[in-house]
Amino acid sequence: MLPGSIQITGEALSGAEIKDICDSLKENSVRLLSVRGCQLSDRDFGRLCRGVAESHSLAQLNLNLGVVSTIDRTKQLADALKANRSVQTLFLHGSPLLDAGLVTLNGALSAHPSLVSLDLGDCMLGDEAARLICGMLPPDGAKSGLKELTLSANPAISTQGWAQLAIAVAHSSQLRVLNLDYNPLGDHIAGMLAVAVSSSRTLEVLDLEGTGLTNQSAQVFLDMVENYPTSLRVLVLAENDISPELQQQISDLLSEGEEEEDKDGEARGNSSSSQMVLMTSGLGESFLAETEM
Repeated sequence: MLPGSIQITGEALSGAEIKDICDSLKENSVRLLSVRGCQLSDRDFGRLCRGVAESHSLAQLNLNLGVVSTIDRTKQLADALKANRSVQTLFLHGSPLLDAGLVTLNGALSAHPSLVSLDLGDCMLGDEAARLICGMLPPDGAKSGLKELTLSANPAISTQGWAQLAIAVAHSSQLRVLNLDYNPLGDHIAGMLAVAVSSSRTLEVLDLEGTGLTNQSAQVFLDMVENYPTSLRVLVLAENDISPELQQQISDLLSEGEEEEDKDGEARGNSSSSQMVLMTSGLGESFLAETEM
């Protein structure tokens, strides 16, 4: 466990335990709070949210796996985030938010001055939620926006929703990591995402594991990395019907780009970041949380 962290998984939390957590939050001694999969009463959830609202030190908040289980809890979380100014990373993976829940959270998330990483995987989101998320990816640096976004396993988002997101990604001035694994995207949507990646000046990590892609998608990505400059350095293509040969070709091209960047970096006295195609997923819960916290 990291210094200044409280990490509890899958336990039934008592009122006394929640009080201890809230006291630590109010004392500004906690940077990471994780109660993923824990059971707590509605009253205690409200107390926890008030503690989050008052904390000036909390940087990472993990409420994964159903902790935010009702619209009332969603409203309480939204109120807490409106008051809080310190949270940088928010995990809500596996929360039954639906579009209505994201509508409730949208104002707090969009206006939060520090939030840069958001996990909304498996939250039962649809097109309305996708449209709101686009607003969290501003096209210029004048407004703060997300650097990392996870939308894994939200199959209710349609082609229209993904198309809107692809446009936002193409023009985002800050997004570095995009996790879309285990959505039924298929080759058509993957083609739109490839265009977005080729236009993006910032996107470094794209996770498309288990998204129903075939060699057709791989060929589009191959053409992109072969013919256009890209910031992309990690591409996850595991669990798709893509030939090893095509994956290797993409990997080789990204490696060539890395070698060229190494030469440029040496000339400038700087080191460059690596580029790769990942055949298996291993990004962990948060790329930014590991590198920036």
